[in-house]
Amino acid sequence: MYGYMNMNMTMFHGLGMLIFWFIVFFLIFSFFSKDKEKKEETPLNILKKRLAKGEISKEEYDELKKTLSK
Repeated sequence: MYGYMNMNMTMFHGLGMLIFWFIVFFLIFSFFSKDKEKKEETPLNILKKRLAKGEISKEEYDELKKTLSK
């Protein structure tokens, strides 16, 4: 009686571990892929942020934008 029950629990335990590790790897992968997207900034985006912060004027922005587009 107990032998059959233990075999059944072992099958579900293996499936549960498979699901657990899938979730763990998915979370790790998604965490690192988001960091990669944040680090890849284009020069134009940096210019836009500097203009928004007030670090550069509109004229400086236009000049730098022309320089970058060449």
